[in-house]
Amino acid sequence: MAAVRVLIVDDSRVVREVLRDLLDSHPGIDVVGVAEDPFEARDLIKKLNPDLITLDVEMPRMDGITFLRNLMRLRPMPVLMLSSLTQAGAEVTLDALEAGAVDFMPKPARDADDDALDDFRTLLCDKVLAAASAPIRQRQLDRSRVAPVSAPAAVLPTELVRNGLIGIGASTGGTVALLEVLRALPTQLPPIVITQHIPAAFSERLAKRIDEASRIRVSELVDGEKLLPSHAYLAPGDRHLKVEKRGGQLIGRVLDSDKVNRHRPSVEVMFDSCRAVPARNLALVMLTGMGEDGAETMAEMRRSGVFTIAQDKASSIVWGMPGAVVNRDGAEQVLPLQSIAPALVEHFKAKADRLESGA
Repeated sequence: MAAVRVLIVDDSRVVREVLRDLLDSHPGIDVVGVAEDPFEARDLIKKLNPDLITLDVEMPRMDGITFLRNLMRLRPMPVLMLSSLTQAGAEVTLDALEAGAVDFMPKPARDADDDALDDFRTLLCDKVLAAASAPIRQRQLDRSRVAPVSAPAAVLPTELVRNGLIGIGASTGGTVALLEVLRALPTQLPPIVITQHIPAAFSERLAKRIDEASRIRVSELVDGEKLLPSHAYLAPGDRHLKVEKRGGQLIGRVLDSDKVNRHRPSVEVMFDSCRAVPARNLALVMLTGMGEDGAETMAEMRRSGVFTIAQDKASSIVWGMPGAVVNRDGAEQVLPLQSIAPALVEHFKAKADRLESGA
């Protein structure tokens, strides 16, 4: 396959040189140009026709978010946000993802040692290769119109609502996908636990954004918190989420243990802990994401009777994690993003009907 052609857009000469060296070291990536501001980038995009651009946020003459919105309207293409603001400025980064950026990552620290720089290089190249093949969302998410969508009522037995659980895993593209799923859910459902691959600075703000657009309560999980119906709990960035059962009550735990599948939080850690709930009361969902984190455990749990859904390829930004589930025959249903919330509601309504009939 031809190498991915990358244009680097950053106002720092040092950062441009570091990114060029790191990306050019990968045989599947070719840095075709660098630009110090959006105006130069605009001209180089026309001249070089890159497959993907890396984009800073703070730049002279035009900020990266404004440029990104213009780009996605006039010449949609894969964009990977790279900025010092992506750790402290969660709001800006989430704006960029909603404006059409495929993914993001913070720039390496100025004092990064060789090991940290090597880890950064590996992740950067992985994200560039994944983003370059991602479908482009030409429709930007208009936050002024983001609100709970019409959702069918789910009148469920109290026992099922209290004793059930929904687990959702996501990575690349997941910040927007989670918003689309959760804002379409009614209130009367079992607790929901979520692992999204995300840095520590972002998870609380992401939870607040989704909460503002949803009927259910969405929050970042606090260690030891009781998992309540009509609530969704997001794993804190850079910490694992696990489910435990104490005296008949589901409890959420937040752990600093080692990375699993190169991730913390890890979908596999969360899914595996969901075994605390009987298979008949459990539903698992795998949304868009890079890699295979959680796929093996999800497939195993489907074989034990757990209801499972994987997002389909057409609606996924990156069909890595859901594709890995499908390849392992771990998905009972493979659905477009907009069909996942209704499918969860229908699953629990059907279960409630069977309980009432004594089946």
